[in-house]
Amino acid sequence: MWDTRSSQCVGTLPQPDKVFTMSNVGEKLVVGTAGRKVFVWDLRNTAYIMQRRESNLKFQTRCIRCSPNKQGYVLSSIEGRVAVEYFDTAPEIQKKKYAFKCHRIKDNDIECIYPVNAISFHQGFNTFATGGSDGYVNIWDGFNKKRLCQFHRYNTGITSLCFSHDGSSLAIGSSYMYEQDVHPDPIPENNVYIRYVTDQETKPK
Repeated sequence: MWDTRSSQCVGTLPQPDKVFTMSNVGEKLVVGTAGRKVFVWDLRNTAYIMQRRESNLKFQTRCIRCSPNKQGYVLSSIEGRVAVEYFDTAPEIQKKKYAFKCHRIKDNDIECIYPVNAISFHQGFNTFATGGSDGYVNIWDGFNKKRLCQFHRYNTGITSLCFSHDGSSLAIGSSYMYEQDVHPDPIPENNVYIRYVTDQETKPK
């Protein structure tokens, strides 16, 4: 952990395995590692891991992002799925968690399944965007289980997403990740797009 004011390292949290992704909200830090493990740390007391979990998704974790309302997090995998999870371990709260399929394309009755590489939450509406190796960006009202919109297809996979602090724009990183059996020729260029978004695209309905 780093203090940006002093450019100094202020702490180190050893993890049980290779770290693939992490996200923090408030005093919580959520870390996704190899082996589909998820560790929730309380940054006020890093002497122990607050929660040890296993992803509900069957395949490797690709991205985790905490929700701005501090109630939980969203996790994606390499197998075109996203899980909505809650921090509260009470049984009545855990009943709300679920997973859904996304970033899949059917071609001649064959379904192509793509990794979901990126997630970003809208800070105002608590909705979130996902980006996949299929080149699409989707915006979801995950807590009401609805897709709000889908952007046009980009020329290669989406590798990174980030909403601006006021939610008026979305930065979209696009880069070929060498996941296809036959590589395109030429290889698509790396690009960062800034897309302005509207409330109609991002606000829960």
